[in-house]
Amino acid sequence: MLDILNTDQIRKADAETISRQSISSFDLMERAAQACTDWICENFDSSCRIAIISGPGNNGCDALAISRQLSKLGYSIRTFIVESGGDHSPDLQVNLERLKAENMELTFLRESHDVPPFESVELIIDGIFGSGLNRSVSGLAAAVIERINNVDATIVSIDVPSGLFADPAINPEGSIIHAAFTLSFQLPKLVFMMPSAGTYVGNWVLLDIELDQDFIAVQESVNKFVDDIHEFNQAFLRPRFGHKGTFGHALIVAGREGSMGACAMAARSALRAGVGLTTVFVPYESLTAIQTLVPEAMADWDMDSIHTKVASNAFSVIGIGPGLGQSPEAITLFKGVIKAQTEPIVLDADGINILANWDDGWNVLPVNSILTPHVKEFERLFGPSISDYQRFETLRSSAIERKVFILLKGAHSALATPDGVVYFNSTGNPGMATAGSGDVLTGIITGFLAQTSDPFISALCGMYIHGVAGDMAANENGMHGMLATDIIDRIGHAIDYSFSFAG
Repeated sequence: MLDILNTDQIRKADAETISRQSISSFDLMERAAQACTDWICENFDSSCRIAIISGPGNNGCDALAISRQLSKLGYSIRTFIVESGGDHSPDLQVNLERLKAENMELTFLRESHDVPPFESVELIIDGIFGSGLNRSVSGLAAAVIERINNVDATIVSIDVPSGLFADPAINPEGSIIHAAFTLSFQLPKLVFMMPSAGTYVGNWVLLDIELDQDFIAVQESVNKFVDDIHEFNQAFLRPRFGHKGTFGHALIVAGREGSMGACAMAARSALRAGVGLTTVFVPYESLTAIQTLVPEAMADWDMDSIHTKVASNAFSVIGIGPGLGQSPEAITLFKGVIKAQTEPIVLDADGINILANWDDGWNVLPVNSILTPHVKEFERLFGPSISDYQRFETLRSSAIERKVFILLKGAHSALATPDGVVYFNSTGNPGMATAGSGDVLTGIITGFLAQTSDPFISALCGMYIHGVAGDMAANENGMHGMLATDIIDRIGHAIDYSFSFAG
């Protein structure tokens, strides 16, 4: 689990590293440049024709150091310095002198007509602006960025794509590099989690430059990046003498005539996640279908009966909503279940839509329940947002206000907790954008909650495992051909892999 620090915290981490390790700022930049050079050498051979574009600040210093290091390794390098106003930083000036001393060719871009076409270039290293940028790019720098974006070459940005703000509270309006790769240092940046930044950031890579870990460990951060869940594996150990009653009893309230697939996928996913017993509530006419699709699940169809069973705590946990519909009967069923249940509920799809139109719903919903909306469902609950950043802040504040866990699904699914921390997921792939994938997530989380009785662990690990299973499915089936049922089939392997339960 990695903290996502803001630019001020990262700047202080740099300063603390320099102080505690007794190195200069130039030495730290050399270390960062070497990490980038190593990555470039691993991914591009020395026959690659490279243009390196430096700005006037410390991000440009990294770029010039990379230029010098790659040149020594035999790469064909053309180096450009964008003179976009302002003095060179002291470290940049030192690097310029080093390059001149080694007779490396430098081209200074001072006017728009100086910007070359970058013809015959295969790789462009963008080091114009870094994470310290706080204003939109215009003028000469904008002209350079626009020219780079129109070149048929791979673009690799250092730190962040030039023109993009690392702390995305304000949307930039000027020119922004469209990178294929972004090489960032030590920790992810919040802007990498924003859907609107994806077209600029491309694939981002974290490079270890040995920033002081003691300083980083004591920084307060309300944003986390979930890259590992080993710390929670004790919650999912299977005791040798356990039995089906040991691992909880989940109720899945989902599906209607014509959409029993959602119910079946949620139920199968809960079972694959390890729950001991699963009961599904379905319309009477769908009994044959559901018992054929999920023979391991028990079925109930009597609304009064199910409300009574919920009130008597017959189930460890309830997952409700996938494929339920919003008919009067579905609304009556939903409200009855919610009113009868006192423990946290897993809520998805039509369950969320019904809640959004229920005036007293938030007063009835048990605290610490888990909601798993996609963006449109989220907006039905909390209203539209003018930016990704505002949406995530609404996510955070809503989880605090409503005392629930909200898992906003997306490329980096984000789990907001009642204490105001947002956890961004690292697993998953675009192939999971397929019908039924959300039903699978609901089932996994419901199955985990039945076993652990811990909403935080269940939601966080469910989010992560869902993505791992999706990645396994993509590796075997390809992203374009992936089905939600492919994800289900790999849940068990994803659990073993993520918690190291199997070799």
